[in-house]
Amino acid sequence: MQVELEVSLYPLAEEHLEHPVKDFADLLEAHGCDIEHTPLSSIVRGESQKVFEALRLGYEQAARKSGCVLIVKACNACPL
Repeated sequence: MQVELEVSLYPLAEEHLEHPVKDFADLLEAHGCDIEHTPLSSIVRGESQKVFEALRLGYEQAARKSGCVLIVKACNACPL
């Protein structure tokens, strides 16, 4: 099943936010997700199993480095 997610990662206690956010996005792309960046979030598209597995790995990567908040809205009926 194809899905589309709106994803926002907020690293906590980080002086420079762009590095953890870029690392998160790079991991998603490396796992075959299509990503469209917006100023406050990213739109992630792809096959649900790959997307959710990449999301899990990306969250674990970010959480190992510092505290973080991950907000996800998922849709299987959005225009893909």
